[in-house]
This record gives sequence, structure tokens and C-alpha cells, in this order.
Amino acid sequence: MSAQHETKLNLSAGLLSVTVALVLVLLKLWAFGQTGSLAVAASLTDSALDLMMSLGGLIAIAYAAKPADDDHAFGHSSAEDLAALGQSIFILVSAGVIATAAILRLLDDTVTFPEREGLGITIILFSVSITLGLVLWQRHVARKTDNKVVKADSLHYLGDLIPNVGAIIALWASATFGLYQIDSIVALGAAGLLAIGALRIGKSAWDALMDRQADPDMIAGIRAIVDGFDDVYGHHDLKTRVAGSRVFVNLHIELDGAQSLDAAHATGAALRRAIIAAYPRADVLIHKDPVGVQKHPDDHR
Repeated sequence: MSAQHETKLNLSAGLLSVTVALVLVLLKLWAFGQTGSLAVAASLTDSALDLMMSLGGLIAIAYAAKPADDDHAFGHSSAEDLAALGQSIFILVSAGVIATAAILRLLDDTVTFPEREGLGITIILFSVSITLGLVLWQRHVARKTDNKVVKADSLHYLGDLIPNVGAIIALWASATFGLYQIDSIVALGAAGLLAIGALRIGKSAWDALMDRQADPDMIAGIRAIVDGFDDVYGHHDLKTRVAGSRVFVNLHIELDGAQSLDAAHATGAALRRAIIAAYPRADVLIHKDPVGVQKHPDDHR
């Protein structure tokens, strides 16, 4: 499959994600106005955050298709981390607002409880069905392109089914048994899930912005490839950092110092291809040293 076709598939997944999120926001906003359910409000907030994240994912996919330029020699992938960090802060604030409203409603006997629960259930069931359709398409695209942004967005929408199902349970319990406080309890649970997800997203984005190293399993895998590569006698100073969906790898390998420059270059280029074949999102830079070379006393790093 060509890179251009992969980009089109990824963009289609991103555009569909934005469209679904926008439709859900409008439907749930109307449903909240009709029912007054805090559980629906929690689901509405989650869909609004989905819209932001989907827009960020779409922008990230478009950025990933852009080559590096003079001002961004390492590409533009850190924009993904900046967007994710901002989104996580917004999600935490929103979760706090929902939790506060739910607690106040639990403590106040004079508030108005959910109305027209059947309408709310119908809206949420519809949102669940189109969310499942979106996830199926995203997974199809991810299998074709192996795009991590699409994979992450698909996983996020799978997680969104939890507050939606919670809203259905709350509205059903309210309509069937008169258990109106279930609405506030479900809203508290949804707020907790939002907060946990926000902290996870925020930590991942913060680690990337602080140039945290790649996953230990990936580092071990790279070491195994180098150790088993022909004509490479050793390696040192393996350094990695994550930026968005990219992983930058710097590596020194030890070669026979008596061989020609052409031969050394061929070995380094073949090793680079082998690492990228195993980790397609890696950007690999290899420095070649002769076996047994000692660090110059003026080299402090």
C-alpha cells in the first residue's frame, strides 16, 4: 500500500471521528435539555471532549503526513503531545465540575430529577450504535496502516461506551423504580473515569515533552537487533526519546576499523533498515566507531 493511500485512509478515519463526535454533542445537548439528567450531562461532556480529541487527532494525522522542513528538522510530531496535555487539563476540570454538581444534587432534596427518561435512553442508544460503527472503521484503517493515532482514538471511543451505558442504566432506574439518585451516582462514576483517563493522557504527553526514553521493551528489542547483526562487534550510547507518534533513536556501533568507508556505511545503512522494519515509527541515526576506540579526553559527553 502506498504512503499516499495510507494517508487518505488515516484522514478518512479522522474525519469520520470528528463527524460522529459533533453529531453526538448536538444530540446529547438536546437530550440534556429535555431530561435534566446529570448522567446525560456527563455523557455530553465526554462527547464534547471526544470532539476536541478527534480534532486534535485529525490535525496530528495531517501533520504526520508533512515532511520535516528547515524549521522543524525532526518533524512536527510534538504537536500531538502539546494537544494531548491541553486536553487532559480540560478533561480534569470538566470531571471536577460534573462531580461537584453530582454531590450537590445528592445533598439537595429540592432539585429537579430526570424527566422523559425514555427519550434520553433512545438518544444514548443511538450514540452507542454510531460509536460502535466508528470503532469498527477505525480498527479496519489501523489494520491497514498501523497508524498509532487512529489506534489510540479507537481505544478512546471504546472507553466512551462506559459512561453511555451508565447513562442508560441511570435513566432506566429512574423511570422504572424511581431511583432518582442513581443519576448522580452514575455521574460521579463517569467523572472518576474521565479523571483517570485525563491523568493517563496527561502523563504520557508530559513524558514525551520531557524527552522520556522509549518503552523498555522497544529498547531491549533494538539492542537484540544490534547484537545479532553481522559485522557489528558492539554498540554503546543507545539513546531514545519519544515525540508524538515518533521515536528518535541515536546509536553508536563498533565496526572493523580496517574496512573501507563504503563497507562501514553499508553495514550502518542495513542496520538502520532492520531497526525501522521492526519499529516503523522509529527515526534512527547511527554513528560508526572502530572497535576498541577510546573516548577522547576532551569529550565530556
